[in-house]
Amino acid sequence: MYYRSLSAYLRQRFGGKVYKLALSAGCTCPNRDGLLDTRGCTFCLGSGEFAASAVLPVAEQLEQARRLVAFKAKNARYIAYFQDHTNTYAPAGTLRPLFLAAIQAPDVAALSIATRPDCLPEEILALIAELAQIKPVWIELGLQTIHARTAEAIRRGYPLSVFEDAVARLRQAGAEVIVHQILGLPGETEADMAATARYIGRCGAQGVKLHLLHVLRGTDLAADYLAGRYVPLTQDAYITCLEHCLRLLPPEMVIHRLTGDGAKRALLAPLWSADKKRVLQQIRLRFQQDDLVQGSLL
Repeated sequence: MYYRSLSAYLRQRFGGKVYKLALSAGCTCPNRDGLLDTRGCTFCLGSGEFAASAVLPVAEQLEQARRLVAFKAKNARYIAYFQDHTNTYAPAGTLRPLFLAAIQAPDVAALSIATRPDCLPEEILALIAELAQIKPVWIELGLQTIHARTAEAIRRGYPLSVFEDAVARLRQAGAEVIVHQILGLPGETEADMAATARYIGRCGAQGVKLHLLHVLRGTDLAADYLAGRYVPLTQDAYITCLEHCLRLLPPEMVIHRLTGDGAKRALLAPLWSADKKRVLQQIRLRFQQDDLVQGSLL
């Protein structure tokens, strides 16, 4: 069994254990504020479940987040992770002091920013280039799928060409790119998901997050699920799709996530995903049984 896990990569790159601190820049999203739509993506509740409150200064957010991992993070280093909503959806002048406060913290090894590829104007790219001169900057892009029919169905709000342009400009700015893919999107087959993974492996990104699609109460996806129009993946089917995707990703690509965290207070389905520790155990057991090797189908 082999895949390039994030934990192993971080130990290799930074010389020890590194933990993520989830932060918020106080941004909203063009899919919610009316620029593109007001409903958001069909599966989205609208906020980062684990991010600190944006009403706090970044220094206080960092301290609050440190306390959450203090029991396991002794003399650790951190990744300052702006997770909540679209964290480049504000003027560069507003975001600069927030990002600088995070990246300049002595115990922060890298800055990670979750955003959309259609929210990267030139002033933001210039800011990212400035930050990348200080410490590594990771930009997380929510691609989810390469298939236009699915993108339209989930109300993603931008075409694939926008993603491709964003990756090229981010690399030019000195950022490292991490791409999110969701497995189990409505109407997608295993072949569809595999095609997205193959594309991600060739797009110029350095890392990928593979997520299970969660059905959360209060979303449009939940209405479809309750009406019988959407059936979530079983655990066995999810792991099978996950293995297929990993076999199509280049061995050097860092796997930042093998599954996602659905907000338990809102999780409607699939309920097997609620016990993340058990799910990860089952994933690793299957990987061993099937002798999973990242990139073996390239």
